[in-house]
Amino acid sequence: MNPAQGWPYWLRLLLAASLGIVAACGLAPLGFWPAALVALILLAPLYLNSETSRRAALLGWVFATGYFAHALNWIIEPFMVDAERHAWMAPFALIFLSGGLALFWALAFGVAKRIGGSPILQGILLALTLSLAEFARGYILTGFPWAGIAQIWVDTPFAQLLSLIGPYGLGALTLIATFPLGAAISSDRTPRGLGMPIFVAAGCTVLALAYAANRPSVEYTSRIVRLIQPNAPQHQKWDPEYAPLFFARQLEFTVAEPRPDLIVWPETSVPAWLGSAQPYLSAIGEAAQGTPVFLGIQRADGQQIYNSMIYLNGDGQQAGLYDKHHLAPFGEYVPFGELMARIGIHGMAATTGSGFSAGRGASLMDAGGLGKALPLICYEAVFTQDVLSAPGRADFLLQITNDAWFGTRSGPYQHLAQAQMRAIEQGLPMLRSANTGVSAMIDPLGRITDALALGQAGFIDAELPQPQAATIYSRIGDKPVFFVILAAWALLWRHTRRFNRQIPIDPT
Repeated sequence: MNPAQGWPYWLRLLLAASLGIVAACGLAPLGFWPAALVALILLAPLYLNSETSRRAALLGWVFATGYFAHALNWIIEPFMVDAERHAWMAPFALIFLSGGLALFWALAFGVAKRIGGSPILQGILLALTLSLAEFARGYILTGFPWAGIAQIWVDTPFAQLLSLIGPYGLGALTLIATFPLGAAISSDRTPRGLGMPIFVAAGCTVLALAYAANRPSVEYTSRIVRLIQPNAPQHQKWDPEYAPLFFARQLEFTVAEPRPDLIVWPETSVPAWLGSAQPYLSAIGEAAQGTPVFLGIQRADGQQIYNSMIYLNGDGQQAGLYDKHHLAPFGEYVPFGELMARIGIHGMAATTGSGFSAGRGASLMDAGGLGKALPLICYEAVFTQDVLSAPGRADFLLQITNDAWFGTRSGPYQHLAQAQMRAIEQGLPMLRSANTGVSAMIDPLGRITDALALGQAGFIDAELPQPQAATIYSRIGDKPVFFVILAAWALLWRHTRRFNRQIPIDPT
C-alpha cells in the first residue's frame, strides 16, 4: 500500500522538499550516498500518489529545488567577495538557479505521470524520463550538469562505470535501481512487485563491482609534477598591496628543490595582462631553472579579452597558448553585456560590460617530454562534452582553477569530485592546480594520489601516472547512451499506452 496515500497535499510537498535536501547529502563534501538512494526510493511513493500530471510536476520541482538549493548553496560565495555591490543578489541567485534547474525535473515528472502505467512501470518510466531531462540540463543553453546524480558515486567502486557509460549513463542506472524499487514498496502487491526491482538493483551492483575489480592497475611515469597553490583569497587577489606578495609566494614555491619535470600554476596566477607581463614571465622562467611551466593569465586581443593558459618551455619562452572557450554565464560574461552594464550588472570575474570572449574550442598543448595535455580552465572540467570534443587523445588532463570564488564549504570539493570523474571517463591522469585548493594529482581511476588541503599555501611534488588505453566512453561519448535511453523510453511508452487501454488505472 502506498504510505503517502491520503496525506494532505501540502505535507507531501514538504516531505518532497525535505527528501531533496537529504538526497544532496550524497554529494561532496559529505559523500553520504546511502542518503541519496533512500531519498530517491521514498520519492517514488509520493510521485505515484500524485493525482494529476500537474501535481506530479510540482512534486518533482519541489524535490529538485530542495536538492539543488542544498547542493549549490556555495553559489552565494561569489557575491560575498564584493559584498557591498553584490550581496543583495546572493539569495536571488540561489533561489532562481535552484528553481530554474528544477524545471527540468518538473517536466520529467509531469510527462511520466501523464503517460501513466502500473506502479513499477511508472517507476521505470520516470527514471528514463528524468535521465533524458538530465541530458537536457547538461547541454541546453551551454548546460549546467553540476550536482548530477552520478556524482554521489565518485569515491566508490561504482564510479568506474563512468569509463563505460559516462555520467549520464551512471545517473540513469541509479534512477532505474531506485524509483522502481520505491514504486514496488508502495504497491498493493508488494511481495511479488519487489522481485523485479530488487533483481535489477542487485544485478547492476554485481556487474558494477565486477567491472571495477577488473579495471587495469595504474602505472607511473617516474616524472614529477609540481602543483602550486598560493592561497590568494579572492578579495585580496588583485589588491595592489597583496598581489605582489602572492606572486612572490609562487616564485618561492617554483624555485624550491629538488627540481620537478613540470610546474603548474593556477588560473589567473600572474597579476598582469599577457601583453605587458614579460617582466613577470622572465621572473617565472628564471625561478623555474629550465623546468617547463603551465600558468593561467588574462590577455587582450583588440577589444576582446580572454581567460588563458600559456606554456613556458625550458628556456622560459612562451610555446603554447589556450583560451578558455566554455565561459560561466553571469560569472565571466553576461548575455547582452554592454546593455546590462548600463544598469550596473557585470560578470563577477569580468572587467568590461561584455566580459570575457570564448576561445576557439578544446585543443591539445605540447608539454615537452611529458606528452600532450588537454587544458581545462576552471568551469570547463564540469563538462564531459568539453573533454570529449578534444581533437585527439591527450596524455593527461590539466585543470587550472581559482576556486576562491566557491568559498570554503561544498563548492571546491564538488568541483574536485567532477575533476575525478573526468579522469575516470577518459582513463587519463588529471593534474589540478587550484588557487586556494584543492590542488591534486588524480590517477586514471579517479583516485587522489596526492593533494594540498583547501586554504593552505604550498606545493606538492607528485609522480605523474601513465595514461591508460582509451576507455569505451572516451570513444563513444554520450550519443549511444542517449539513444539507448530514448529507445527504452519509447518502447516503454508504447507498452504503457497498450496497458492503459486494457486496464483502467486508478489515478491514486
